[in-house]
Amino acid sequence: MENAEEYLLLSGIQHFCFCRRQWALIHLEQQWQENLRTAEGRLDHARCHDEKQHEKRGDLLIVRGMRVISHSLRLSGVCDVVEFRADFAGVPLQGWEGTWLPMPVEYKHGTAKETDADRLQLCAQGIALEEMLACTIEQGALYYAQTRRREIVAFTPELRMQTRKTAAEMNQCFARGHTPKVRPGKHCNACSLKEVCLPALCRRADASEYISAHIAEGLQREDLCENC
Repeated sequence: MENAEEYLLLSGIQHFCFCRRQWALIHLEQQWQENLRTAEGRLDHARCHDEKQHEKRGDLLIVRGMRVISHSLRLSGVCDVVEFRADFAGVPLQGWEGTWLPMPVEYKHGTAKETDADRLQLCAQGIALEEMLACTIEQGALYYAQTRRREIVAFTPELRMQTRKTAAEMNQCFARGHTPKVRPGKHCNACSLKEVCLPALCRRADASEYISAHIAEGLQREDLCENC
């Protein structure tokens, strides 16, 4: 079996979907800067990841900060919360009587996104739990602190396929050690790495555009000289 410590961080799948350059700056170049959003999100996750705060509420067992790994995705990480519900179709858990069905719950600081970035991260957690517990997990949940609402996410074949495809692309990019070029957009305004990435500056400093502009300027000068 391959060394699990060499696997990429499962949480990176959300970064990769949001912006491949942001993911590369964080996971390849080890760049990081914090802003208000990331600081508040980090505090939210710190509370969720308290591994000592297991709760039992009737037929519901809540496990926080559960470490997971997927050998098929080559990803590993920590689930904010895994809810286990007592069910005859579930799986046995060490230290607990009966059988239980797991459901990952990922906590997010802001609001629901237009993209599938959060859903892909959640689905990757579900796939990892399935591999570890030898079971089938049909859905997970995203909890957004700003709206205080849960979004139930069905792990459809389409979402699973996209999750596996994204994880494969992440591993390929990591193997190449490649940091993608800047592609400025509205998402840059919310990025904590904006001052590291410098999207506007990098866009102006694009080498191919500089060479093309320099050649065009030279040709223009030649035309002017011929007409003198």
